Amino acid sequence: MAESEKHRQEHLLLSEMIALFCKGNHKSIGLCPECRVLLGYAQERSEKCPRMETKTFCSACEIHCYRSDMRKQIRNVMRYSGPRMLFYHPIVLIRHVLTGKKEKTRYEI
Repeated sequence: MAESEKHRQEHLLLSEMIALFCKGNHKSIGLCPECRVLLGYAQERSEKCPRMETKTFCSACEIHCYRSDMRKQIRNVMRYSGPRMLFYHPIVLIRHVLTGKKEKTRYEI
C-alpha cells in the first residue's frame, strides 16, 4: 500500500472514530473543540510518523510519539468507538481488522 494511501486510510479511521466518540460523549453536532484538537494532533503525528511504511497501528509501534495526555485521550476514543464501528462504519472496521491480521501473520513467519 502506498504511503499516501496508508495516511489517507489512517486519517479516515481516526476521523470516524473521534466523530463517533464525540457524538456519543459530548453530544455535539460535528466535532467539539476538544475532539477537533485531538483529531488535528493525531493527524499531525500520523503525518510525521517515521515508521508509517512498516507499522500497522500506533498501538503496535515501539515508538510512542503521542504525548501521554493525548495518548490517554486517543485510547479512550478507541475503547469507546472500536466496538461501535461495526454498526456505523463496518467496511472501515473490517479493513482495519484485516490489516492487523495480515501484519500479525507477516511477523510470525
